[in-house]
Formats: sequence, C-alpha cells, structure tokens
Amino acid sequence: MASIRIADIHRPDLTNSEKIGPSITDVEHLSSYNWIESSTPTIAVPGCPPLWSPAKTPKKVAKDSGLIYIAQNAVRHPESPLEPLFRSLYIENPLYNIRLVDLITDRNNIRKLLSFINPNLSKNGLEPFTIGVEVTNNTAIFCRMEAETCMFIGPHEFRGYGHEFEKAFTTTQVSASTGHHRIISYNLGDLKFIVRYETDAYVDELSGVQSRNVELENGSLLSMMKTMSLSQLESRSRLPAESKLVMKEEGKQVSIQSTLEIKTRVAHKPINIQEVLPQLWVSQTPNLVRAYHKGGLFEPPEVEAVTREITKWEEDHASDLRGLVILIKEIIRVARENDGNAVIKYDGRSDNLEVWRRNGSKMLPDDLYSKLDNKMESVQAIGSDS
Repeated sequence: MASIRIADIHRPDLTNSEKIGPSITDVEHLSSYNWIESSTPTIAVPGCPPLWSPAKTPKKVAKDSGLIYIAQNAVRHPESPLEPLFRSLYIENPLYNIRLVDLITDRNNIRKLLSFINPNLSKNGLEPFTIGVEVTNNTAIFCRMEAETCMFIGPHEFRGYGHEFEKAFTTTQVSASTGHHRIISYNLGDLKFIVRYETDAYVDELSGVQSRNVELENGSLLSMMKTMSLSQLESRSRLPAESKLVMKEEGKQVSIQSTLEIKTRVAHKPINIQEVLPQLWVSQTPNLVRAYHKGGLFEPPEVEAVTREITKWEEDHASDLRGLVILIKEIIRVARENDGNAVIKYDGRSDNLEVWRRNGSKMLPDDLYSKLDNKMESVQAIGSDS
C-alpha cells in the first residue's frame, strides 16, 4: 500500500521569541557499547572509545579508503537499528524507567531538525532528510533514515584523511571494534531526551578521579556479567530468543568529561568552531581536536576544552532552541494523532516538513515495547502500595 501524506509542519514563527531559551540540564550517562566486526550483529557492553594517543612529531597519514560507515547501526542491524540502544541501556540500568522519557533519538536527527530551524547551523546548509517516527504512549522514537548507510572509497578516489587520522592518533581499547556509541539523557525545556551518538575518542588525563570512580563502580557490573552464563545474561536483559543481536561484556566506562570529537582539514582552510558547536551541543561533548594537514602530513594537534564555547553557543541560539522544542512537540503530536507512526521528510523543494504515514515493521522487537507500556507502570504502582 502506498504511503499517504498526512500533514505539513511549518517552521515555527520565532519573530517574538524570548531572548532566554531552553538549555540542556541534568545530563546523565546511561550506557554505551561498541560494534564488533562479526558475521552476526554483535556489540560489546559497555565497550570503550579509542584512547587519544597523539604523535609528538609530525606524522604522515594515508588517505581514507575502503568501507566507511555513515550510519553503522543501520548497516550492522538493519532490522532494528535502535535495538542496541535499548539492550545496552537495560544491561547497565535494568530498572531504568523509560516511560518518563519524551524522545529517544540519534544525535543526527536533532542536528537535521536544528538545520531546518536555522540552515546556517549546518556547514552545508539545509539538505534533504528523512526521519522515521514511532510514538508509544508517552514516548516518541525518532529513527535515522539514510539513502546510503555506508560508502566505499576506491583506491583512486579522495575523500580526505579523517578516518585514517583517527586510526593513527588513537588506540583501540576493545578488540575488533568498529565504532563506539554512547547513550545519555538530559532535559531540554520541558522535554526529556535520550540521545545516542558515536564518540571518536577519550582523553585519559582529562578523566581524572571521576573516570576512575566510574570504572570502579562499573567493575561490579563487569564482574557480574563475567560470572553469568549466557542464559543468565539473556534473562537479566530479557533478550527474546528470536533476537539476532549478540551481546558480550568487554570494556570500561569513561566519563562524559573525557570524551572527544575529532575534526580534520587541510591546513589552509581553518575549521571555524561555530561549524562544530551544534554537534558538540547535542551530545554535550566537552573536548575537541582540530587537526590540520598538508598533503596528509599532520602537525601534533591539541585537545581543546570547549565547554564554555558550548554554553555561549546555547545562549546565542536561544531562539533556535526554542524553535527546536516547538518543532519536536509538533512532530510528536501529529504522529500520535495518526496511530503513532509517521515519516518526516524534507525534500528541499518546499519550506515545510512533510509528514507521511509510515508503513512496514515496528522499530523494536516486541519485548521492548513492554518497557514503554503505561499498564506496567500501573501494575508496579499497585504492587508498591500493597
């Protein structure tokens, strides 16, 4: 059955917007995992980002080549790109009440919606995009939908040095890892978000006591997981027998304060930090490396602490962030009124978001929907009163 266009959503009118906008508060790390190179979809929980290990002298790096992931979760687990988020969350936080969350999403979706609000917030301006939406009771899920989830760079193509730079200037902490993903929660305005994003690396010397404490706290998690049989692990995380996602225990948690975003560019085209701040703001990533090269030869880069810049960016874009909250609420409202399923499209031909009815399979395995069921909350509340 063909999809049906059910609504248009206009860009919020922000002409009379207040100067003080919503700010991100109550940031909390929830879980993390690494994708593992395997013939079956496999994640390591909690995993670990690569360790920032810079060269002390100029270093030549090969150009990027081979397979490059655009949306690795969709490549590795196309049946349910969001399932690893939930599985890692309930392994590390078995009693987490996800019914209190308004929106679960990848960072990329928020960046796209921010670009719709203000095209100047994206380096390449406002480009076409598609986002899948599913609303269950009080919680909305935004699923990233890409025309291409990966690309292959041939031996005679040139797409820069970014991926090879990361390999050369970081040290992998989890064997056979192909990417580290983190899940955090925070409040923005009157909405509670869970956001998943990929982390390039972490800086050991910035972790300090807090990171070591996190590692000690999670030592009990890893000890517990190591002593559990596979059946016990499946029971604890309530893995359905039909799930194709394999999980293993490996790695360690590192604090948000130690996480790092890496950007590379040719030396004569400096990276304006304003290009990067929207991305850092969405994931609350506090450290940045801007690495420059001449023909692939990189000078030793420095780690920049950018928390103040992120806070200033948030203050300066109060109107845009107010518009973002309004837009997200409207998307959720329209989807909820249409059986909780929708696809949001921006095609570049009009100045609106098109809302289409979403057909096809559910975004999550059946057992995970029980976590979003208000009836479960009522049963637990009755039980606690007895």
